[in-house]
This record gives sequence, structure tokens and C-alpha cells, in this order.
Amino acid sequence: MNQHQPSWRKPFGILVLLILIFVWAVAAARAIEHYPALNHPLVYVVTGIVWIWLFPMKMLLRWMETGKWRD
Repeated sequence: MNQHQPSWRKPFGILVLLILIFVWAVAAARAIEHYPALNHPLVYVVTGIVWIWLFPMKMLLRWMETGKWRD
């Protein structure tokens, strides 16, 4: 019977993901503190999409699944 060995990439990737979420939240809070006009739901939606599609979420999730940073 061939058993699948769990990858260390997933737990490590989740840890990195949590750290990045914290950093992103602190950066957003500081930006809103200095620029109150940014406190708008559309800004949160746009920055969330940018974060997921461009940097670093897409690359991190791909690496967690495949071990490769790019296609």
C-alpha cells in the first residue's frame, strides 16, 4: 500500500499566510489613520482582490499545492 507523506509546505504556508494577513491588516489600519478618505468599502474590495490575485496569495497557494512559485 502506497501511503501519501504529508507535505511540510501546507503548515508552513498557513503560518506565512497568517503573518501576511496580520501585516496587511496593520498596513491598512495605518493607511486609513493617515488618509481617512481610504475608509471606504470599495477600497477594501479592490485591495483584497489585488492581494489575492497578484501578490502574494496566488503564488503562496500555488507553492503550497505544487511546490512551484510559477506555472
